[in-house]
Amino acid sequence: MTTSGLRANWRQFALLVVINGFVGAMVGLERSVLPLLGERDFGLASRSAILSFVATFGIVKAFTNLLAGRLGDRFGRKKVLVAGWLFALPVPALVIWAPSWGWVVAANVFLGINQGLAWSTAVVMKIDLAGPRRRGLATGLNEFAGYVAVALAALAAGFIASRHGLRPAPFELGFAFALAGLLLSALFVRDTRAHADAEAASLADAAPRRAPTMRDLLARGTWRDPALASASQAGLVNNLNDGVAWGLFPLFFAAAGLSAREIAVLAFLYPATWGVAQLGTGALSDRWGRKWLIAGGMLLQALALWSMIVWDGLAGWATASIALGLGTAMVYPTLLAAIGDVAHPAWRGSAVGVYRLWRDLGYAVGALLAGAIADAFGMERAIGVVAALTALSGVAVIVRMPETVRFASTAGGSARASATDG
Repeated sequence: MTTSGLRANWRQFALLVVINGFVGAMVGLERSVLPLLGERDFGLASRSAILSFVATFGIVKAFTNLLAGRLGDRFGRKKVLVAGWLFALPVPALVIWAPSWGWVVAANVFLGINQGLAWSTAVVMKIDLAGPRRRGLATGLNEFAGYVAVALAALAAGFIASRHGLRPAPFELGFAFALAGLLLSALFVRDTRAHADAEAASLADAAPRRAPTMRDLLARGTWRDPALASASQAGLVNNLNDGVAWGLFPLFFAAAGLSAREIAVLAFLYPATWGVAQLGTGALSDRWGRKWLIAGGMLLQALALWSMIVWDGLAGWATASIALGLGTAMVYPTLLAAIGDVAHPAWRGSAVGVYRLWRDLGYAVGALLAGAIADAFGMERAIGVVAALTALSGVAVIVRMPETVRFASTAGGSARASATDG
């Protein structure tokens, strides 16, 4: 008999937390080093050209997310997770031996596929194991592991780069991360689709088990369903400003005279705060509700981004980085939990895939928008525009998004409403 709940499945859940840490570490290696590599090793002067790696990563990851959810629902989660790690293996080699910036962009194609398959599947597996009453805690633990690993890898890469150069030493860690993630996933992870099937069976009288078409899910997640569509737009804008933090902040700080070590500290503070705080915010959303944590988090992010251009110096930017991390922590696991509230277990993976499609397109939108504005008007103006968009997103959540957590306690009441919508 398949039993859901964190206590009953703690060994597999803990293993998936560790694996998601390696997923996060793969992308963390780039956050303090890669923009500087483009500027200094490859002589790129255009901010748009440097941020092309973020745009490429975002587009590839977004569409891979969509595919991952559908494949996981159809063929099982573990196969998709293992496939994701196979795509991680070439990433560090491509960056280390890149003779041109095009190789770095190509590395981020593989990284986007890795992140889309592995991270998407890891979070769906945790939702499967946790059951309906602990979705917020489950997603909080997942994102905690991923983004603390992002922070630690960014800090390590920056410190290594300050002593040994931008290549190859910082990226050699990537070989160890990819191999560890692949071996743990292939040898020790058990598929969790049976847990989703059991939950779906318990709702068979209340909601259809047959998954909606992808066209229907895209319509719901883009505009038709207020909860799903609100989550999608907030996720997109959240990753829009995260893309700016990833690709533009190191250049912004370097232009102000900060060293590679100081940039690494700032690159650490933001995702570290984000990661640790999610331990609390995900669980709080189970008790307090999703909507106001999401709206408040978006508004706090906007204030933090604005502070980046108002304040000056390491101390001010460190404070703004911590505030940005807190705002993101309020939003990130809560959005995933809201999707889990609304989506029926039979098509949960696909619904998460649609949400993550829109969310990770934010990387591309942010990179293209910020790069163009930075080239034309300067980096401060680009950050200011992104702050304004983030505030507008928070207002949109207040206006349109319904509270979803009340449905979680009935293990799928919202899915009943969504299943009959339209």
